[in-house]
Amino acid sequence: MEYTEDEKIEVKKEFLRMLVRLELDPARNRELTTFFETYLKLTDEEEYILQEEVRHLNPDEEAKVMELMTSYERKGIEKGIKKVAINLLSDGMDVPKVAELTGLSEKEITELKNQQDRND
Repeated sequence: MEYTEDEKIEVKKEFLRMLVRLELDPARNRELTTFFETYLKLTDEEEYILQEEVRHLNPDEEAKVMELMTSYERKGIEKGIKKVAINLLSDGMDVPKVAELTGLSEKEITELKNQQDRND
């Protein structure tokens, strides 16, 4: 993609607006967003600026774009929580305590532990 560092935020904003206008199903939105974000990564500060710019869109478009952003942020948070759980398991913490600290179910923790054991 050809864009300058100064254009990154605007490019992502326009990409999100385009997704909203296309009215695709959630799976296609996820695929396109994953592909797009492979090539254009924003820092936390840039993400904050993007959110501020989105707040200046018309109310209907703002709501739809924010909904898109929120669902992808949630997935990122879930991924981060799982990394924390894996680290706690690596440090020898037991499954119930990891579940208590992360909010994941004991079943999810056990699956992560089994996956970790297979990788070791």
